[in-house]
Amino acid sequence: MITISEGVRASFPTLRLAIVLISGVKVARSRDPELQALIEDAIRWARSSFQLATLKDVPIIRAYRDFFWRLGIDPTKERPSAEALLRRVLSGKPFPAISNLVDAYNLASLRTCVPIATFDVDAIVGQAAELRFARRGERFLGIGMPRPLILSGRELVIADAEGPIAIYPYRDADRTKVTERTRRALVVACGAPGISERRLVEAAELAADYIARFCGGERGEVKVIR
Repeated sequence: MITISEGVRASFPTLRLAIVLISGVKVARSRDPELQALIEDAIRWARSSFQLATLKDVPIIRAYRDFFWRLGIDPTKERPSAEALLRRVLSGKPFPAISNLVDAYNLASLRTCVPIATFDVDAIVGQAAELRFARRGERFLGIGMPRPLILSGRELVIADAEGPIAIYPYRDADRTKVTERTRRALVVACGAPGISERRLVEAAELAADYIARFCGGERGEVKVIR
């Protein structure tokens, strides 16, 4: 369902993705008390394991930051999504409450420090999406954005036949986001140079387990995209 372009392979030969499809999910705004308890436990773990002042020096966080710098993107302004979530809870802000499915994969991202994107499969246009470099002037409307971004061409994007559905690995598009109408969700654990396949598979597995546990449905096998 996702391929990596030759250009990205040439620039980042060790970059990998781990993906998994969950079918038959039921998305709801409410949060199961068991999921809430797991989130609270993860927040306690994060606050006992990391400090805001030194978070940038944690090896996995550093790997994604270095990746952003290589793309010409300042990670102090546009943060990889897992780091942004960690910083949010470390600074005392509440864990975002979106839906049972989004909260479930955000929990997996917090636990593993791996950025995770999730898409409504039935909103993706075409046979497959591709991780590629953005085309200069492409428009991208992210979740919650009042107007589209005009891309410079240095960003990495996951794109379908209609255009970018994510700026990799920190923002998903509005048109393919998970909603209460979603029945098939594609989970993507987003890699970077220096992030092992094993780490990505563990993140995708954990996200799929949480989603199936709290949203129902049937999960497929995790696949590594090279």
